[in-house]
Amino acid sequence: MASNLDTLVTVFGGSGFLGRSVVRALAKRDYRIRVAVRRPELAGHLQPLGKVGQIHAVQANLRYPASVEAAMRDSHVAINLVGILAEGGAQRFDAVQGAGAGAIAGAANAAGARMVHVSAIGADANSPARYGRSKAAGEKAVLAAVPTATILRPSVVFGPEDQFTNRFAGLATISPMLPLIGGGLTKLQPVYVGDVATAVADAVDGKTKPGAVYELGGPEVLTMREVMEVILATIERRRMLVSLPFGLAKWQAMLLQFAPGPLKLTPDQVALLRSDNVVSDAAKAAGLTLEGLGITPDSLEAIAPQYLWRFRRTGQFAHKGV
Repeated sequence: MASNLDTLVTVFGGSGFLGRSVVRALAKRDYRIRVAVRRPELAGHLQPLGKVGQIHAVQANLRYPASVEAAMRDSHVAINLVGILAEGGAQRFDAVQGAGAGAIAGAANAAGARMVHVSAIGADANSPARYGRSKAAGEKAVLAAVPTATILRPSVVFGPEDQFTNRFAGLATISPMLPLIGGGLTKLQPVYVGDVATAVADAVDGKTKPGAVYELGGPEVLTMREVMEVILATIERRRMLVSLPFGLAKWQAMLLQFAPGPLKLTPDQVALLRSDNVVSDAAKAAGLTLEGLGITPDSLEAIAPQYLWRFRRTGQFAHKGV
């Protein structure tokens, strides 16, 4: 029987939040892993996730196809995890999530490699947000080059070092109130990063349907208000939840898009919150979900206390209810 060590998997964006979990999941299954990132000298934290020589970082920039082709040399599987939540400098939605995804797919096709592309449930050519439209363009480009590619669309991903729960928990430590854009009625289906990584690894194993689009969500559908309440209960802080109409939020975002840290908010992020971010009934019916892959998803309430404790007043030494 062939060993997974005979299979070389190139992971684009493997040093990021989701990338770390994906690399860990692949290493546990004994794949050889090439991590393609813009700054390979900053990817040394991935080395301890595998055996000696199992994980190797190389330089690649999706805006430069030649570097992508070089990173794909002799690879059997390509995984694209590259994504940005806000634009900055040359990192634009269309360049990274649209054309960049197409560059990886083109290189995978040229190398005769299989492909797993991580997109987002918000991917929609008619989305009011440029983020959502660029994600849809990326999916289209991937399937055009590699029709058998597996597309994974997670809802909002949470876990250690995320830019979701950590962001609002951090904001709660410096502000007496938290904003609820659009009244906090937008529905989300937060999915644990470890569950998404398992789905990616399963796709590399060949457990997914070729050319299929999977939608990945957690066990619960929560409104944005309910998510905030879970975060506040976890970090044991009381904060006022203030409803903010979309129009006013968009106006404020024109200024806050330049703010640092948890205060940053872009008009595009406001636009994204106009649509629910949950697994569709069609995906459920077709079995194109985590449950369809045999994965039992973990809830936000079960996982968040494992890493959000640092936002409590006395950190890990806080006594619950005090």
